[in-house]
Amino acid sequence: MSDANGPKITNIKINPDNLYKEETFTDLTYASIRRLTPVKIDGSVDESRETFFTGMAQLMSPNGPIPVQCVIEGAKTLSEAADKLPDAIEKTVQAMIAEAKEMERKEASRIVMPGQ
Repeated sequence: MSDANGPKITNIKINPDNLYKEETFTDLTYASIRRLTPVKIDGSVDESRETFFTGMAQLMSPNGPIPVQCVIEGAKTLSEAADKLPDAIEKTVQAMIAEAKEMERKEASRIVMPGQ
């Protein structure tokens, strides 16, 4: 919707064919698991799509907490998701470290020292 002050800034739309019901489970200590169940626009479960799980944990660093989110691949139940969460977090952290090192390497190669 635009008004007399100018054009509309956002154009947010919900995709009715890609809706999920979100449930969160936590141990109140280290991590949380989200179960995303596909639903139709009327709120009923969409049996044609798969439920999936994501995980979240916070790792402490010298600069403070680092949030880590990941998809828990292959989990069909909450129990499987809980079992697979540590490896999924580890895989994601390793990928984050590799990406940070690559960014650092690229940045270091851009530095030009005067007189050298």
